[in-house]
Amino acid sequence: MTEIGPTRQRRARRALLTDIGVSKLPRKPKPYFHPDPQLVGHGVRVRPTGPGAFTVIVRDPYKRQRWVKIGSTDAMTIAEARDIGRTVIRRVEQGLAPFEAPPTKPDSVAAVADGWLTRYVRKSGLRTAAEIERVLKKYVLPHLGSRAFVELKRRDIAELLDHLEDCHGAHTADAALAHLRSIATWVQSRDDDYVPPFTKGMRRVAKHARARSRTLTDAELRAVWMAADDAGAFGSLVRLLLLSGQRLAKVRTMRWRDLADGVWTIPTAPREKGNPGSLVLPAQALAMIKGMPRLAGNPYIFAGNGAGSKVFSQSYKRALDKKANVHGWKLHDCRRSARSLMSRAGVRPDIAERVLGHAVGNIQATYDRHSYDAEKADALRKLAALIERIVNPPSGNVVPLHEAASS
Repeated sequence: MTEIGPTRQRRARRALLTDIGVSKLPRKPKPYFHPDPQLVGHGVRVRPTGPGAFTVIVRDPYKRQRWVKIGSTDAMTIAEARDIGRTVIRRVEQGLAPFEAPPTKPDSVAAVADGWLTRYVRKSGLRTAAEIERVLKKYVLPHLGSRAFVELKRRDIAELLDHLEDCHGAHTADAALAHLRSIATWVQSRDDDYVPPFTKGMRRVAKHARARSRTLTDAELRAVWMAADDAGAFGSLVRLLLLSGQRLAKVRTMRWRDLADGVWTIPTAPREKGNPGSLVLPAQALAMIKGMPRLAGNPYIFAGNGAGSKVFSQSYKRALDKKANVHGWKLHDCRRSARSLMSRAGVRPDIAERVLGHAVGNIQATYDRHSYDAEKADALRKLAALIERIVNPPSGNVVPLHEAASS
């Protein structure tokens, strides 16, 4: 048997580089590169102190030499380093980055919603910005806020809407759906690959049923008016809604400085659809306002924490409904009831619409610059008089046809 000489033994050892061999590589005053015989371009960069580094030396398509660190000799085996090294060599030779970038973590629903509020809602000056933000924070983010927005599925949306419909009502579910759909459209305009998960039929209130036609009958109006007598500031708020026909937001934020000599000047917010501008309030409304307490430092007639927020509460509304035994109505129905009562009181339709702040034809609005202040004041006096007759009907009179038809 032929013996293997020392030279051949050294060559055999050099043909393999094991983890033990890596750990025994000698230290030198300066760093040096020890090649790996099993993978051309791969080896160990040995430092004077500390662990070595598995390293690849490779040229890119432009013949530029690249030194790429694979990892520490303390953190991985040489076999693991070779596997990574082969991929690195191949990528660099193809002109790619040595390592594939880790996938970017998708933004959460909360982060996307915040960006949408900042870059679209507030930037556009939407008057409903505060309400949109409230719906998102109260109904959407507690359930989906931490989820990746682009990974939401129809099932996720449907489960949220089911919960909101069961716990907060179908209209709340539809409001959340509308905002999520708008956010998705905004994201789609900024992302080439995003496909929104929404489809037809996700609304919880049928489209034809969304427009309300509810008005208070005479009996209901009388019951609500009488119950409001013991409902404090909230009761006065309801009565003023009926006497003025104005939107809840305007009545809630009525300030003492907006009222002078019986004239209520209604501020116009940016992008507002329209309001009557100014109204001469009827005597009943002025007497009721005069009885409201003034709180030092609070400019609002319906004083509360931030423009009557404590005055208007669902708990107050439920208590009023229970006392009046009238259910299924909303505060906005007062506005529709007031408009219907004005027609019944003989107010011209165009005057009634001006009282509500509705637009009255483009051509007429362009050429007719009359203020109609006197006509609007007369309309509100007629409305107040009719409400007075409904609430306190003359004794011995026959029940009005409107009430009989409504009952």
